[in-house]
Amino acid sequence: MDPDSPSTDSSSLRPAPDAAPRSGAPDDPPAPDRYWLHLLLFALTVVSTVYVGAEWWAYRPGYYATHDETVSLLFGTVNRAWLLDGLRYAVPLLGFLTVHEFGHYFAARYHGVRTSLPYYIPFPFNGIGNFGAVISIRQRIPSTRALFDIGVAGPLAGFVVALGALIYGFATLPPPEYLLDLPAHEALKAHIRQYGTFPETPPTPEDGRFILVVGSTPLYWFLSQFFANVPPLYEMYHYPVLFAGWLGLFFTALNLLPVGQLDGGHVLYALLGDRWHRRFAQAFLFVLLLTGGVGFMAEMQTALAGRGVWIGGAAWLLLTAIYYGYLYKLFGATAPQTMLGVAGLVGGTAAASTLGLDFGWTGWLLWSLLIIFLVQVRHPPVARPQSLTPTRRLLGYAAIAIFILCFSLQPLSTL
Repeated sequence: MDPDSPSTDSSSLRPAPDAAPRSGAPDDPPAPDRYWLHLLLFALTVVSTVYVGAEWWAYRPGYYATHDETVSLLFGTVNRAWLLDGLRYAVPLLGFLTVHEFGHYFAARYHGVRTSLPYYIPFPFNGIGNFGAVISIRQRIPSTRALFDIGVAGPLAGFVVALGALIYGFATLPPPEYLLDLPAHEALKAHIRQYGTFPETPPTPEDGRFILVVGSTPLYWFLSQFFANVPPLYEMYHYPVLFAGWLGLFFTALNLLPVGQLDGGHVLYALLGDRWHRRFAQAFLFVLLLTGGVGFMAEMQTALAGRGVWIGGAAWLLLTAIYYGYLYKLFGATAPQTMLGVAGLVGGTAAASTLGLDFGWTGWLLWSLLIIFLVQVRHPPVARPQSLTPTRRLLGYAAIAIFILCFSLQPLSTL
């Protein structure tokens, strides 16, 4: 959220660019909320997320065949067990998203900042079921304390829901035999039938399929030590509540990235001021670029194996060009930071590839693109600078701790 102009705040799966400033005086009457639109988008997002949760993350046709009771809905009848699986995913995920957005909303209203109700964004084709939600800040945020309160309220409120979903998911885990109702996964199911446990290493993918592996975080790992039947990270996404809780941690970390006008950028700027915010934001961006490059080259080496040194060289040239384009936008064409940064990033990526280190995720290159060109790395100044109260500083440090607990350098990978 830009403190100097109206903006759009996103707690969703991707950051939203700032909205264009409204014409007219700051004291223009507020635009009325179109309640029907907010309700319609929310209803469509529920349908989309339930569908994805049941059809992708918890799809158990064998179980549905033996539990064939149906439920009548407005658009027809659906299998009751299928619907419940979808709801087990959708309710905690949308609960997290809603509480996060209303954390921003009520903090803004507390400070007298005009804002819209959340706009939910349904989308059943991205594997998650939605693109989150956004609220529109309809006037300038007046001060550092207001900026901090609005920025920190969403992540703190959403984190409580994500943590609750995660604990509930761990506490209600079924035994490994739960996965016997899944299609395919024959090697995994054979191991479960024989030993009644999950295999220690992932089975070989079948028929050209890939295995999705979600990344562990410090908080997820810590909680997993206290519960039985915890699935391996390469099968955790078949547990709807647990996976929704993991997504809540993931999206909390994304929003708390300490850059620009993301929630974490607001918190860091209010805590440390412009100079230290800029230093931390730039340093963290280099971390994202390095891990993104490591992930990119790992994927290229797998995809281009045996195709000759020239093809591999082209991949390195492409990555170098990406690094240069990002740093050119950030520092300028011939700035020392640009040239040294490119050399350091390419050298670090090459060292990781030579040592066989696989700690990266290509998605960080996309996130870096969004940050540099849309969200911006540097935070704009506030209209009325203020020091934070001791309570606010404590909440700010708590937000930083939550970011560390929820963050993973490699949140997604495939086998």
